[in-house]
Amino acid sequence: MSSHPALARPVILDPDYLDPRTIKVGDVIDRQGVRSRVLGALHLSWQGDQRIEYLLSEGSSHYQWLSVQEREGTMGEPSHLEVFLWTPVPTQGMVPAKSMLIMEGVEFSPIERGTAAFRSEGTTGYPERGLVDFADYRASDGRLLSFNRVQGQAWTAAYAQPLSPGSINVERML
Repeated sequence: MSSHPALARPVILDPDYLDPRTIKVGDVIDRQGVRSRVLGALHLSWQGDQRIEYLLSEGSSHYQWLSVQEREGTMGEPSHLEVFLWTPVPTQGMVPAKSMLIMEGVEFSPIERGTAAFRSEGTTGYPERGLVDFADYRASDGRLLSFNRVQGQAWTAAYAQPLSPGSINVERML
């Protein structure tokens, strides 16, 4: 069988059985009719937790991150995957507070803060390996806000929208 790129054919992976941890650089993600190409991936590790963040491009300089993390269940519940779509927000020189902060009129309380190690794959705008500082917040309505800073650079921020199981399709060239 030939592996010539011109002979490659797209295959849509079944969303009912899709494990988003298997998304690869080069895949096309379709979420509710919005198609994005996976340009790169960050593999993050912090205190034994692993998370993958995929850089998505819809073209014309519009980028978002898709994060996938397995969370341990609490009080006897099984572990589960959390999948979020992150949309950048302007920070205008803001830095994350150690207590509550207000962004665009919404109060956010801190939930997690630290420094994670990462490995970069594909095009991400990040070095091949490094450290990223983060500070995560949650609003009373469940909305998430995260600040990130790579190796002493300026802080960036993004809001998260959770994606339900089966809400994304993945197209892969085989």
